[in-house]
Amino acid sequence: MTKPIAENRRARYDYFIEETFEAGIMLTGTEVKSLRVGRANIAESYASVEGREIKLINADIPPYGHANRFNHEPRRHRKLLLHRKQIDKLIGAVQRDGRTLIPLKLYWNEKGLAKLEIGLAKGKKNHDKRETEAARDWARDKARLMKGDRGD
Repeated sequence: MTKPIAENRRARYDYFIEETFEAGIMLTGTEVKSLRVGRANIAESYASVEGREIKLINADIPPYGHANRFNHEPRRHRKLLLHRKQIDKLIGAVQRDGRTLIPLKLYWNEKGLAKLEIGLAKGKKNHDKRETEAARDWARDKARLMKGDRGD
């Protein structure tokens, strides 16, 4: 896979990601051009259910510099393109189980289409976040110890 256009690195710290889905996004021409330049921010964004659709909310795709008056609204709601079964499953999980839909990464697939990886997530409590941080720190320290303990 290619380098992501935008990544939500904080998502795995704040949420337990239970399942991930690849969704297409309905974009206008100037949004695609702005993404090609590599400008986007999905850090504060989330996906929500609107009717029988799932929309990406608060994702920031800055206006394209050469588009003048035909430019797009930077934080408009964008429809996510998924299969009907996936949409029904996600709607059920959000409404019944109180899960959240979090955008994890925005990237180009091999056909050159913009794709969004969304995660079906459950929020972490503060003690869970501390646990995650401690486990990550221990893994890093362990790797450092093993690297220095080669016996050359």
